[in-house]
Amino acid sequence: MAEDGWQERERLDDPARLRSLRQVGAEAAPDPAFDRFASLVQRMLGVPVALVSLVDDHRQYFPGEAGLAEPWAGKRETPLSHSFCRHVVTEGVAKVFPDARIYAQVRDNLAIPDLGVVAYAGVPLNDAEGRTLGSLCAIDTEPRAWTADELAILTDLAEACTSELRLRIARAQADEARQHAESARAQAEAAQTEAETAHEQLAMLAELTETFATTFDDGAGMRKLAAGVVPRLADWCLVTLATKDGEVRHAAAVHRDPERAADMERYAELLLTGLTPRSMVPVTHRLGQPVRRSGDSREAMLARVGDPELVEIAERLGSASYVIVPVTAPVTQEVLGSLSLVNGPGRPEFSEADERTAVDIARRAGLAIDNSRLYAQQRHVAEVLQHSMLPALPSIPGFDLHARYLPAQDGAAVGGDWYDAFAQPDGSLMLAVGDVSGHDIEAAASMGQLRNLVRGDAYGRDDDPGPLLGQLDRAVHGLALPTAATAVLARVRRAGDGYDVAFANAGHPPPMLVHPDGRVEVWWETPEPLLGLLPRTVRTTHRRRVPSGSTLVLYTDGLVERPEEILDEGIARVRLSLAKHAGLPGDELCELLMSGTGRHTDDTALLLVRFG
Repeated sequence: MAEDGWQERERLDDPARLRSLRQVGAEAAPDPAFDRFASLVQRMLGVPVALVSLVDDHRQYFPGEAGLAEPWAGKRETPLSHSFCRHVVTEGVAKVFPDARIYAQVRDNLAIPDLGVVAYAGVPLNDAEGRTLGSLCAIDTEPRAWTADELAILTDLAEACTSELRLRIARAQADEARQHAESARAQAEAAQTEAETAHEQLAMLAELTETFATTFDDGAGMRKLAAGVVPRLADWCLVTLATKDGEVRHAAAVHRDPERAADMERYAELLLTGLTPRSMVPVTHRLGQPVRRSGDSREAMLARVGDPELVEIAERLGSASYVIVPVTAPVTQEVLGSLSLVNGPGRPEFSEADERTAVDIARRAGLAIDNSRLYAQQRHVAEVLQHSMLPALPSIPGFDLHARYLPAQDGAAVGGDWYDAFAQPDGSLMLAVGDVSGHDIEAAASMGQLRNLVRGDAYGRDDDPGPLLGQLDRAVHGLALPTAATAVLARVRRAGDGYDVAFANAGHPPPMLVHPDGRVEVWWETPEPLLGLLPRTVRTTHRRRVPSGSTLVLYTDGLVERPEEILDEGIARVRLSLAKHAGLPGDELCELLMSGTGRHTDDTALLLVRFG
């Protein structure tokens, strides 16, 4: 076998990689989460086939697929002789073939004649240690010049799919850790003294694992970690987070004696400014190695710290022995902070076993912090994606337009709420606000399609909003868009010294109009069905005469819905706020309305139009 063949086989057979595949828990069978990723790739790239392909040592299998022909769609797997994704796995990089028949690496692959693969683009799916488990791929049956935008979309979706893989692996590892803890606990019952100690430590690890699986932040998570080991493992505990230079940027401390809370709070505060490079905590941050000591004299402690008050507090708290272990990121081994366990003179010195336990706790904490950072980064990317789908408001003489979008605080960071405003060639102004069902990346993708359909269908046409919404409804059904949505579409025309507003409402909360004198009018109309439910040949256009100086408010239900209120109560609440603050500038009025949503469990879009 050629050298490159041995290398390929070595990567495919890597035991650690195969273990991660098993921990994902997916098989050659439909998996709803991975099927959604494949469906998103198919719709967003417009390809006949999309796959979430995982590759083991003898086959590739598809827990997620869209568009695959039979019998492969039923089998959900192929031998490696039919796999392009094996090259993504063995090379660890994206593979792109505009026409696979002309590339030496794959032109003899049996997927070309048997599965009809001609154009292929696949992006790696990696576990947390960087091992490639498979590929998120798009396939065309004809030659295709993949664009940079298509590959960027595929890469973004692959990152989200990778997060799903890593989450499943982390859950499997947590289950394995719990099973290991339970087994070790049972064995510990044989020896009485050792059993009691082991039982406490294993119970503590299980609790901490559960804590790490749910949350870890700079404040509450650090205190939970410190409180979880006191007093079972130490008299008091200190948890720090470090800067890139190893300096303490955040600290939390807990003592077994609640009356020492003030001392602990002061000690944690002084750590931010009172340590020198010779202090044990910064040394641990820099070197990334555990430190275990006992019997430090007062002079030795004073020589290492910059603030004597730290030594005075440590003496009051009791500091006969300590162990400090680094908290590191699992993949990069970057030092994120440290865990310090301290015992007073009335407790035994820390042993090697105690140090190993502390290292294990710190390792789990590092995984939790790293996952938290990854989630924050992904949420930021998702929010940027959401905002990129929302348009910049046009500047039109006679109209003062303002808009806001606020994602939900719970669940996914993206959703289906949107707003839009654009000028027609005849000088009229089109306004739209809508809400696609769902709070995930699928809802955001459907929202983008729906908003573009509204623009494409309405621009340049003189139709009333009712017929335009009716045509949009027919397009949603004709194009088989898997979505349901509420929407308000309005057209504004100048008319003498005021304006004529024509609007249609598909199951959406009613617009509100603030008159120049502060009176607020709610435009209630007979409800009509949501878009995408049953095609409706006729939708009603409603008309209002609006004086100059008025403000039209269009919004989604996140602005008016609260768990403890019915919709009418929420609308009445916003109506009172508008009447009270009608004179505010548009930007300030938007901020006021959005700040009144409280803890928002739904997305909120707001469009405010002030007529000059």
